[in-house]
Order: sequence, then C-alpha cells, then structure tokens
Amino acid sequence: MDTNQLRELQAPLKDKYREAPESAVVTMRSEAELDALGVSCRVQTGQALVEAGLHPAAGGDGSLACSGDMLLDALAACAGVTLRAVATSLGLEIRGGKITAEGDLDFRGTLGVDKAAPVGFREIRLGFDLDTDADAEQLATLEKLTERYCVVYQTLRNAIDVSTSFAKA
Repeated sequence: MDTNQLRELQAPLKDKYREAPESAVVTMRSEAELDALGVSCRVQTGQALVEAGLHPAAGGDGSLACSGDMLLDALAACAGVTLRAVATSLGLEIRGGKITAEGDLDFRGTLGVDKAAPVGFREIRLGFDLDTDADAEQLATLEKLTERYCVVYQTLRNAIDVSTSFAKA
C-alpha cells in the first residue's frame, strides 16, 4: 500500500468522523471462556483461539499463553501496524524490521507473597530495529507519531479507568 492508497482508504472515514463524531466511537469486545478444569481459559481472537494459563513463574507449565505476554504481543502488534501506517503516510520506506515489547513483572505481587510488591508490570520497554534509509529527523518524526497514534501504547501510558462486574451464570 502506498501513501495515496492509504489516504483514499481513510479519507471517507475521516470525513464521516468529522461530520458525526459519535460514529467514530466503536465498542470493541473480547470474551474468554473458562475451562471446567484447570487454571486456564480460552480467548477467541480475530484469527485464532488462544488458550491462556499461568506463567511458569506463577505455577504454569509454559504450554499455555500468558496474559502478560499477550499484553506485550498486543503492544508490539499495535505499534508495528501503527508504524507501518505512519511510515506509509509520510512516504518513508521501511523494508523490514523488528519490534520488541518487554516488561518487568514481579511475581511476588500477583502471588500475594509480598503485599508491597506491585501486581502488574513495573516497566514496559518498546523497541524498534528498522531496515530503512530514513534519516534521524525522519525517524524522530516516525517515533513521535507512532507513539501518538498507537492505541495500545496510549492506553497503557494514560492509565484509563477499568471497571469490573460479576454475575452468576
């Protein structure tokens, strides 16, 4: 896809959202089904069924996806797609590359070993190793815009409100 194709694809959407801002708000949803046995659940993604379970540091055997890893996967995927869209929009050639999302998690918190230990990631690092001829100024713009428009990155950075509800089936 080139710059013009991307603009043609997005132009009607941008016009629609300017004219009717409420049409830009989309409720996205994910559901997980609890297994009858074991400490795991199944999540239907857009393309595949993912079985999630405990990380080995929390007692899992490593055979199931860890939700912490899935969060990092979502960040890397979103950042990659956003980077590609921004690069296309700017007319920058990105021949390939690698995006790395890594985070530090202290399992004492999630296992209740130390109440002072945080539950969740203490830090997440997102790295880009790109095959491109873009100069330093272009890369700085690419970085700034990728951060600005990456949904998962911005959600994590801005610590939004999250609520829960419980009901009996």
